[in-house]
Amino acid sequence: MTADGLAPSPSSSAPHPLTPAGAWLMAIRPKTLTASLAPVGVGTGLAFGMGEGRWLPALAALGVALLIQIGTNLTNDYYDFKKGADTAERLGPMRVTQRGLIAPGKVLAGALGCFAVAILAGIYLVAVGGWPVVAIGLSSVLFGYAYTGGPFPLAYHGLGDVFVFIYFGLVAVTGTYYVQALTVCPAAWWAAIPVGALGTALLAVNNLRDVQTDAKAGKRTLVVRLGTAGGKAEYALMLAVAYATPFVMFGLGLASAWVFLALLSAPFAVGPARLVFRAQGSALNSALAATARLLLVFGLLFAVGLWLR
Repeated sequence: MTADGLAPSPSSSAPHPLTPAGAWLMAIRPKTLTASLAPVGVGTGLAFGMGEGRWLPALAALGVALLIQIGTNLTNDYYDFKKGADTAERLGPMRVTQRGLIAPGKVLAGALGCFAVAILAGIYLVAVGGWPVVAIGLSSVLFGYAYTGGPFPLAYHGLGDVFVFIYFGLVAVTGTYYVQALTVCPAAWWAAIPVGALGTALLAVNNLRDVQTDAKAGKRTLVVRLGTAGGKAEYALMLAVAYATPFVMFGLGLASAWVFLALLSAPFAVGPARLVFRAQGSALNSALAATARLLLVFGLLFAVGLWLR
C-alpha cells in the first residue's frame, strides 16, 4: 500500500533531526503495513476454518507481502520526488527523499533490495505451491514497482486504486489461502473483496488529501480525474462493499454466522467517514490513520469469523 505515513508533516523544508534508522523507518511507513497484515490474516483465517491452515506457508506469505509493500512504499517515495509530486507544498507526512534525509539513489536501492529479498523468500512458497506462486510473486513485484516507476506509472494514470484492490485484496487473500490449501475455493474470492475495498478506501483518503498537489504535478489519480466529490463517493462505496460482504457470504452458505464478527469494527468507520466528508487537506491525515486502523480491526475480526465455522 502506498498511502503516506500517518502523521502531519512539518511545514519547514529544513532537514529533520532524525537518526539514519529513524529516517528509514519513516520511509517504510510502518502504519500503512496493515494493508499487508489484513489480507494475509484473512486468507489464513479462512484456510484454518476450512481445515487447510499451515503456519509456515502463512508466515512466509506474510513476510513476502510486507517486503513487497515496503518496496512499493520506497519506490513511491523515490519516484514522486523525481516526478515533482512531492514538494514543499505537500500536506502529508514528510518524505525522506524530498526532505533530503536519505539520498534518492539509496531509497531506490532499498526498494529494489526489498523486491529482491521478497523474490528469494518466495522460493520456499514456489516449492510449496508451484508455478502459480511464480506468477503471483513476479506480477506483484512488477506492479509494485510500476505503481509509480517505469514508463507507465499506474498511480499517475488513475490506476492505483485498481492495483490496490487487486493486489492488496484479491491476490493477497487468495494467494495466502492457496499456499496453504493448494487450491482456491469460492469463499476465498469473496473474503478478498472487503480487504481490497478497505485498502482502496485508504488510498482514496490519501489521494483526497493530495488532490491539489497531485494535479499540479500531473499525477492523474482517480480522485484528480473524478474530483473530490467522486473521491468521497469512492470512499463511501468501498466501506459499503466491505460491510455488505459478510452478509453475502453468509447468504451463500460460504461462512457461518461468526462472519458477522467483522461488523463489530463499524464504530471504527464512523470517525474517518465523517472526516472524509467534512475535512480537506492536512486534516485528512487523521482520517488516513483511522482508516488504516479500521482495515486492521476489520481484518482481524473477519479472519476470526472465518476461522470459527
